[in-house]
Amino acid sequence: MDVMSAQDAAFLHIENGNNPMHIGSVAVLEGPAPAYGDLVRLIAAKLPLVPRYRQKVRFAPVGLARPVWVDDPHFQILYHIRHTALPPPGGRDELRNLAGRVFAQTLDRSKPLWELWMVEGLQDGRWAVISKVHHCMVDGVSATDLLTVMFDAADDAVPAPAPAIDWDPEPEPGTFMLAAHGVVRTLADPLGRLRDFSGGLRITAGPRTRLAEGAELLRSLAEWTRRSATSLNGSIGPHRRWSWAEADLDDVKTVRQGLGGTVNDVVLAAITAGFRSLLIHRGEDVSNRVVRTLVPVSVRADSERGVYNNRVSGIFPGLPVSIADPGERLNAISSQLAMLKGSKQAVAGDALVKLAGFAPPMLLSLGSRLAARTPQRALQTVTTNVPGPQFPLYVVGRRMVYSYPYVPIMGSVRISIAIFSYCGRLFFGITGDYDSVTDIDVLRDGIEEGMRELVAAAGGSAPGSARRRSKRSPRGSGSRTASRDGQAAAARTGKR
Repeated sequence: MDVMSAQDAAFLHIENGNNPMHIGSVAVLEGPAPAYGDLVRLIAAKLPLVPRYRQKVRFAPVGLARPVWVDDPHFQILYHIRHTALPPPGGRDELRNLAGRVFAQTLDRSKPLWELWMVEGLQDGRWAVISKVHHCMVDGVSATDLLTVMFDAADDAVPAPAPAIDWDPEPEPGTFMLAAHGVVRTLADPLGRLRDFSGGLRITAGPRTRLAEGAELLRSLAEWTRRSATSLNGSIGPHRRWSWAEADLDDVKTVRQGLGGTVNDVVLAAITAGFRSLLIHRGEDVSNRVVRTLVPVSVRADSERGVYNNRVSGIFPGLPVSIADPGERLNAISSQLAMLKGSKQAVAGDALVKLAGFAPPMLLSLGSRLAARTPQRALQTVTTNVPGPQFPLYVVGRRMVYSYPYVPIMGSVRISIAIFSYCGRLFFGITGDYDSVTDIDVLRDGIEEGMRELVAAAGGSAPGSARRRSKRSPRGSGSRTASRDGQAAAARTGKR
């Protein structure tokens, strides 16, 4: 019986019918598609490496303690691995529409919180895998590690069936045991949290420094609330649109060589161009305006690799949509991110997250739900970038061609963007509320155009994104969301 961290539990508590809190991806692979049974056997052989995939969530009575993970005595892998097909012609629009419907559905809390969908009927004889994993299980980086075990780095034929491994689940605790355990944890948790928190203070900085960093973070948030909001905030419904954009890492290198900045700076500059196009399309005044975004930052230590939970904080830059010149836009973002990183804002944010562990579990649960339901204008989008492997990955001998990530939207944030890099390409997964973001393709096209503008400003020509787009089939807007393809994530790529 493993107790959830405060951050993991928060992702569970804020979920409701309009706020599904899973992350995921859509990976397209070369054909022909394997037999459904071959895929099931492959994943079944990997399950001993990821015990959480056979565990479910149990809640303590009346919220006495945080939820716990327990073995599911009725685990059935065929429930979690689904098999479906696209209607003709099996193009990108059909795949995005299917993914949008799949991602809009909440996971069944009475079972382990994950699903894989094997999708046949794609054009060119290809097939796809749609993955969903609840955010209370993983963050971007750990999901990358988690789903890596499902993929291979070698072009092998269909592997021989692994020998059957007997799985003996631990007995499921009863209500009385959960209640007693909750009382003990409620008394013991604050002491443990105080030890962890004070240890973190000693390792990274003195208490005065950490308190000053936390105060600076809160001051910046207070400043945001005084800014006017745009149509990017508002109520959301239960359905999702999903679209995707692409770029070449070679184009990013061209921009860095000509204009400077990091990979993340260039990516955010292209996304800024997309939001500028979207707001202008909506007739909004972009002068003296920024789009405030959360950029999640992993604070996972090397010693925590292989631990499947959330170890993520974030920084909060403003995307300067008021700047028309692509070079000036990139310089503004580079300067701002350098300042935020220098201020250790992400570390301060992590300290505040740890403080949440002091709250009684019942109050933490209620507070998480209240925060998700309270209208706010301080944050307008989320942009998360997860590095993936720059070598091909395979599933039952089929090479993964590309993979688009999905991250959820929640509360009053109507758009989120995830970026996943793989084999020299950047894949943007764009999630939008179905009812209020009908123009999601304007944002998508603006991101790709923003990258072309940056390449041109850097002195490059014929950016890879433009060349590839001319070869792709027309794209429509009928889709919905996907996330940082945890899958391939064998993110062994170096830091950007």
